[in-house]
Amino acid sequence: MKVSKMARAVAVAMGVMGVAAASPAQVKVLINPGDQGEQSRYAIYSAWKSAVEAALRKEKLTPVVALSTDATADLATTRSRLHDIFVAPAHVIGSALRYGYTPVVGLDATVQAVLVVPKDSPVKSLQDAAGKRLGLPLQDSLVTYLVRGEVNAANTTIKRHFGSVYETRYQDALLPCLQVRRCDIVAVERSVYDRWLAAGEPVRIVMESKFSPSLSVAVKDGLGVSAETLRAAMADSTAITQGAKLALLSKRDFEYVSTLGYFTPRALPGATVVDAQTVQRLMQAGTHYIDTRTEAEFRAGRVPGAKLVPYVEKSPKEADYDPSLDKFDLSQLPADKNAGLIFACNGPECWKSFKASRAALRAGYTRVHWFRGGFPEWRSAGLSVDKDD
Repeated sequence: MKVSKMARAVAVAMGVMGVAAASPAQVKVLINPGDQGEQSRYAIYSAWKSAVEAALRKEKLTPVVALSTDATADLATTRSRLHDIFVAPAHVIGSALRYGYTPVVGLDATVQAVLVVPKDSPVKSLQDAAGKRLGLPLQDSLVTYLVRGEVNAANTTIKRHFGSVYETRYQDALLPCLQVRRCDIVAVERSVYDRWLAAGEPVRIVMESKFSPSLSVAVKDGLGVSAETLRAAMADSTAITQGAKLALLSKRDFEYVSTLGYFTPRALPGATVVDAQTVQRLMQAGTHYIDTRTEAEFRAGRVPGAKLVPYVEKSPKEADYDPSLDKFDLSQLPADKNAGLIFACNGPECWKSFKASRAALRAGYTRVHWFRGGFPEWRSAGLSVDKDD
């Protein structure tokens, strides 16, 4: 890993940004190294951290760099725009692009998710895998994100289609799951499958996703320099990490992964789906607005008059989730079950308000409104926003 070369290359690009953007004094950077072994994850994080810090400090900006291993949480922060720069897997970057970020560069390697079975398995397709035992990386993995999207596109869900799901943080741990027949089928990156095959493992592919970018960089719009300037600064760079060169990226590179998000259903039986203008009218008439996001997101920007009641989400982002895995304090809602309630979070990809709305319906509330577009729609509509200083 050539950390020093990467640092110089990123310094060139970020230096341009620093010249153009005299403020803010602090630049918040989130780095998620993706699905790696513990040592590889830390090495990748350290390389990017060093590069970004060197670049920003050269321009007298203060870098505030955070490590993340939770892409699910990162997806939420793209919607609330809590960070200025993301270095992250494609599904996080793809989400960021919908909320005011621009891709700059990424590793030239691509990621493809594949479903793999033992060579002697009777399973030959996703349809054949119905009722089988599936092995997956954890739900915030890019591989799981891609597989979930492809399964959803087949008009089913992982929970509904497979008999059971075994999850593990590291993809290589899924090979023993196949070998001991605890798993009938597993999901891994194509590169992991190729490595297994080269080692002589008797495995084969029964489904594959399209390709998506690997670890990439996105910068918040409005930092004072165009994405084109940043691309130009890195165009001739030969900086590498783990043998992969940096490649220029555009929004088009993320179109596929962006369509596979954990989108909520378009309707919720028992609740009324409302838009920003309707929310404004309802609130003027006394309807309560319940913000189910995190406190940090709430403090960074919110609908005036909103009440924070966080929905602590551990269950998968799918219609047949298990609400017992989550936490939501119903006692924070009005005691009157006929009170009008609006539940919202961070847009169509955010399931917290969907799940909170269902919890309220199950608790007997009769006037439940679901603001599916949430705070991003409110902000885009040009309506007033409160935030803490």
